[in-house]
Amino acid sequence: MIVVAVREDKRELIIENAVKVFAERGYYKATTGMVAKAAGVTQPYVFHFFQNKEELFKAVIDRAFSRIYDAFSEVNAPADQLIETMGRAFNQIIQTHRDEVLMVMQAHAISEAGIREHVRQLFLTIFESLTLKFEGAGISNAKETAAHFIGTGLLITVAEVLNLPQLICGKDEAE
Repeated sequence: MIVVAVREDKRELIIENAVKVFAERGYYKATTGMVAKAAGVTQPYVFHFFQNKEELFKAVIDRAFSRIYDAFSEVNAPADQLIETMGRAFNQIIQTHRDEVLMVMQAHAISEAGIREHVRQLFLTIFESLTLKFEGAGISNAKETAAHFIGTGLLITVAEVLNLPQLICGKDEAE
C-alpha cells in the first residue's frame, strides 16, 4: 500500500516538474532528461511511468485541462452571472496555475498527430460541458456561447502571456 503511494507521489512529482519544463521550453525543446533533472530523478525513472515524451506531455495536458474542467463544473451562478463567474474562475486558474494555462495555449499547435488528436478531444470535452452548462442555465445559443467563451479564454491567455492587456476589451495597461 505504501509503495503504491510513493509511486504515485513520484509520478506526480514528475508531472509537476514537466509542467514547468514544457511551459518554459515548449514541447519540441523540452526533453525527458530536463524533466528528470527538474524532478530530481533519473531519465529511466521517467520512462518507468511514461512510455515516451508524448505520453508524458499528454499526462501533463490532461491535468491542466482537468483543472479547467473542474473549475467550470464547480461554478454555480444564475444565468445572468454564469459567464462572468466562470470567467473569474478561469482568471483564478491563470493566476494560480499559469504554467498549466501556458501548456493548454500551446498544445493545439503541436503537430504530432497523437497529441493533436488528444488535445482536440480535450477541447471538445470542455466545449460540450460548457454547452450543457449553458443550456441548463437557460442561456440561448448555448453552442455559440460556449465557442465564444473558449475563444475569449484563449485571447485572455494570449494577452496574459504577452503582457498585452490591450487585447482584452475594457482593460488597459494600468489595471
